[in-house]
Amino acid sequence: MLILKTAKELLDLRNSQKNKSIGFVPTMGALHQGHLELVKHSIVENDFTYVSIFVNPLQFNNKEDLEKYPRTIEKDIGLLESIDTDAVFIPEYAEVYNAGISYDTIDLSYLNSILEGPKRPGHFDGVVKVVSILFKLIQPDKAYFGLKDFQQVKVIEKLIKDKQYPIRLVPCPTVREVDGLAMSSRNVRLSPDARKKAAMIYQWLLKARDLYQQGCTVKEIEKIIIEDIQKHSDFQLDYFEIRDANDLSPIHNAQQPAVALIAVYLDGVRLIDNLML
Repeated sequence: MLILKTAKELLDLRNSQKNKSIGFVPTMGALHQGHLELVKHSIVENDFTYVSIFVNPLQFNNKEDLEKYPRTIEKDIGLLESIDTDAVFIPEYAEVYNAGISYDTIDLSYLNSILEGPKRPGHFDGVVKVVSILFKLIQPDKAYFGLKDFQQVKVIEKLIKDKQYPIRLVPCPTVREVDGLAMSSRNVRLSPDARKKAAMIYQWLLKARDLYQQGCTVKEIEKIIIEDIQKHSDFQLDYFEIRDANDLSPIHNAQQPAVALIAVYLDGVRLIDNLML
């Protein structure tokens, strides 16, 4: 596996790959099985797969959250080597933002106004900036993103569409622990007791799906689940909403594809998840 640390190294390699299909998995490290499934997906579908590891400060609205974000670079490299990843790009800040590659911006007024948007001001703008730079450096044919970050996938969809990048976005299913908890780099910050309780998040989503399939209205389901969450004092609810899975607009009729989205604090750690209904 090639380990690349500078934009020049990356561009030199990429310019020698004119006839290869290129897959790309952007990450912030602290890799787990969910990330590895994205990489495996890319390896199967492309001639060459790049993974990036870069903790992007522009997408953290909370400085303390940035400082606490787990950094496990040696372990990450070992995991990527174990599944035969072709190359990993591990840049410093200057190699991303001061290497002469301009970032793109898009109108995120709607996506910034709902769900994660108001809770994490500037987060999606930071995502767009770093991903647009990485897309220009790596020039992938396909880019792989996990559906656990459902709203982020919608942001990347819009970026690719608005800027007409010749890239196919490949959303990949959420990978879960045995008890249903969505795999996340943040899970390692949970105490053993909180980790057990965290399985409730998926149970609430499953309950929402059952209620939806029984014909309950969106408002009824949201009320039931929110009241259920509030009975558990260990959890602090950030939001629970059901939205259109295509564009995250409100649900007005039964023909719209519905997705339930949740964000809670547990043991001081913010956890998000979602489920198609």
